[in-house]
Amino acid sequence: MSPLPRLALSVRQPWAWAILHGGKTIENRSAASIRHMNFSGVERLAIHAAKGMTRDEYEEAAAFMAELGVPCPPPADLARGGIVGAVAFGGIVTKSGSPWFFGPRGLVLEKPEPCAFIPCRGALGLFEWTAGDPADVPAPAKWMRAPARSASSSGPPATRRTSRLRRSGCGRRRGRPRESPPSNKKRGRCSGASWNGKAPFLP
Repeated sequence: MSPLPRLALSVRQPWAWAILHGGKTIENRSAASIRHMNFSGVERLAIHAAKGMTRDEYEEAAAFMAELGVPCPPPADLARGGIVGAVAFGGIVTKSGSPWFFGPRGLVLEKPEPCAFIPCRGALGLFEWTAGDPADVPAPAKWMRAPARSASSSGPPATRRTSRLRRSGCGRRRGRPRESPPSNKKRGRCSGASWNGKAPFLP
């Protein structure tokens, strides 16, 4: 594997796994979040798996992947809180025929290279990562070790929700699968906060 790039992008599980192992070539972000990322000169990015992952997020993402024929690993098997691989950055799109595209913007991620897990704290946007303390890696939550909920459980099936999202192609629709870490004012500013508009946009 090539040396890991120093700039990283934090992605929630199981989407981080899908980027490196499931053929996910688009990482969806809002237009506002991309304005705070400086992609000038960026050719490769490390992928950081965020610590957070709720049961609903996992089940909705796993159901969507199942529609594409991609089997999602059990939640307890998904590494969180560290670097899990690297990808080539292929630009930014506003439209795409990829089933992974929800919009309103998509980062094109190519040539995935998984790596051995490296504990690391994440940040919003693009950030320079440094190896962290393995003690900071979260243990699987109780629900992650429990059997998966059946389709007859209360609430609308995840497959129905993801089907609506897939048809709409609208990233702003309520209930859109979350891929990026939520905003948190207590977290420090990430590198690349002054976007210079030089990121390559693709048609």
